[in-house]
Amino acid sequence: MNTLYVSDLDGTLLGDNAILSSFSKKILDELLHQGLQLTVASARSVISMQVMLKGLNLRLPVIEFNGAFISNLDSGRHEIINSICPSVVESIYKLILEFGCVPFVSSFNGTEDCAYYKDIINDGMLWYLNDRLTSKDRRWRAIEDLTLSFNDQIVCLTVIGHAQELLELQGAIIERYETSVETHLMENQYSPGWYWLTIHDRKATKAQAIRTLVENYGLQESEIVVFGDQINDIKMFKFANHAIGVANADAELKRYATLLIGSNIEDSVVKYIHQDWSNRYALKSDFDVG
Repeated sequence: MNTLYVSDLDGTLLGDNAILSSFSKKILDELLHQGLQLTVASARSVISMQVMLKGLNLRLPVIEFNGAFISNLDSGRHEIINSICPSVVESIYKLILEFGCVPFVSSFNGTEDCAYYKDIINDGMLWYLNDRLTSKDRRWRAIEDLTLSFNDQIVCLTVIGHAQELLELQGAIIERYETSVETHLMENQYSPGWYWLTIHDRKATKAQAIRTLVENYGLQESEIVVFGDQINDIKMFKFANHAIGVANADAELKRYATLLIGSNIEDSVVKYIHQDWSNRYALKSDFDVG
């Protein structure tokens, strides 16, 4: 049986500096040349992934924005788009404003990805904007009226603030729109103390995206092995044959793990893939000879 490996990025495949180590890159490059079936599933955009995974020949599409997009890593072209219903976007936007917050709006305008912003009302938002502008992320656009972006296909609303205020906002969104959207609330590990609430379409989950890859790319007979560290990985942990949590994973996610390995700063994911792939490859070779 073939094996499909799917890894989260931040806190899992990447080190604490959000960089794929030279060791991990070298090993993955070798395994990919041998035929390893690997992709990544992240809350990040494909534009960020292109920088972090530069040089890796991922033949399978990547899962970005928690499943809102399934995209070709090299070209950035979206093969699947799971956007939020326009009327739901408008309603949730009004609710966000009622809570005294302002979102970042991520979208696809039919030609390119966009990330819109207006008022920057706290240091958590400022950190994110500066991080993206420093990285020369070409998606970012200042806009006088965020509702003008709603003509695009909206894939994510991101609200940054303190935990309690976002927990209350999340509760209100779930109460009114639970059947329409998927929400995640997590601390930004690179800017401690600031939390991110992300809102996606209900179909935009890592698990659903993996299911789509399996069905569309002839992987129905594959054993699925996933790696993660945060609560937005829970659904793909439930879906996979083997769910591998890193040592630094959220305690809630660890409840769904079939195995715990070392931390993200120890190249633990790639070491596991290398060993697992080597064992499976050797077993297959023995079977072929037999």
